[in-house]
Amino acid sequence: MSKKRVAISLSNLTPELLALFKQKYPHGYQNSVFKVEKPNGDFFHAVTLETEDASYLVKVPVKIDTKIKDEDEEKDFFGSLADDTIGTEEDEFPDDISDEEPAEEIADE
Repeated sequence: MSKKRVAISLSNLTPELLALFKQKYPHGYQNSVFKVEKPNGDFFHAVTLETEDASYLVKVPVKIDTKIKDEDEEKDFFGSLADDTIGTEEDEFPDDISDEEPAEEIADE
């Protein structure tokens, strides 16, 4: 006799199946998710869960990043790269600082 195959939502798991789910994915299921396409063109994301008598396809919620990748590359940590004015020719240094002055020495105690 073969196992029955069941598709079920994560929110509809019984307490026993939920405990088994948590045991199988103790650190989360993010690396085990795959896309399942339906015959009508729709799809859902799922992970597998096996028991002695059934093979479950557990539907899980997935947040998809819709931000365009090019937008990420246009900005750096400090903001837009186009606004970067550090180290331009317009930088001015105080006149009273001389490049000739020796640095202070720290005496060993």
